[in-house]
Amino acid sequence: MKVAVIIGGSAGIGQAAAAAVARQEYGVILTYRSHPEGADEVVAAIAAEGGTAVALPLDVGESASFPAFAEQVRAVLAETWQTDRIDALVNNAGVGEVAMLGEITDEHYDKLNRVLLKGPLFLTQALLPLVADGAAIVNTTSSSTHATGATPGYSVYAAMKGGLVVLTRYLAKELAVRGIRVNSVSPGVTRTRLGGDAFEKYPELIAPQAARTALGRIGEPADVGDVIAFLVTDQARWITGQDIEVSGGWDL
Repeated sequence: MKVAVIIGGSAGIGQAAAAAVARQEYGVILTYRSHPEGADEVVAAIAAEGGTAVALPLDVGESASFPAFAEQVRAVLAETWQTDRIDALVNNAGVGEVAMLGEITDEHYDKLNRVLLKGPLFLTQALLPLVADGAAIVNTTSSSTHATGATPGYSVYAAMKGGLVVLTRYLAKELAVRGIRVNSVSPGVTRTRLGGDAFEKYPELIAPQAARTALGRIGEPADVGDVIAFLVTDQARWITGQDIEVSGGWDL
């Protein structure tokens, strides 16, 4: 059985991706940091549909923990699926904080860097010995990296996500020798827990964002999760090094 590791799989896009990948008959290892109840929900939902999932804690902002995490993954692979290989890795952990130029601090910059760029880089490095030849890696980027997605206050966030777009392309080149495909998905405005559940707390924000989207609504986690699931499967076997916008036509 194939197994996927979904980083940041306890809520939002990661939760939807975990469920969608499981429907493609993958076993799933998903991670959580501060939302264990969400991870439990995903594991239970996958089990209810006849699949198998295991949740592990991980703070993507703490790269020193990655070797130990890789050993945990190795142990779970052997115990749960009797394998030593990962067939898909989804780097989806996120953090969102707004700061205008005059408000940016070292702490703000470093926090976003640790989670959004440094984390995916060094976590992929740590897990690479477990990644099977011919596997797929998907990174979650952002439409904020595009000219049409520029919003004041998101300069550091977008810069880190832009770095991840470039990293995706380079990893696709480096890992092609092993047949490993590396792509990214670039969500537009999506209803997630980022920003402190902003859309839940401030529903008046939804209509203006929907008005900027060609398809007339904001995104739902499953809109992006289904694309991630497609990219990890053999149906996307001839796609690599791409950043695929999944935004419903943001600012068209």
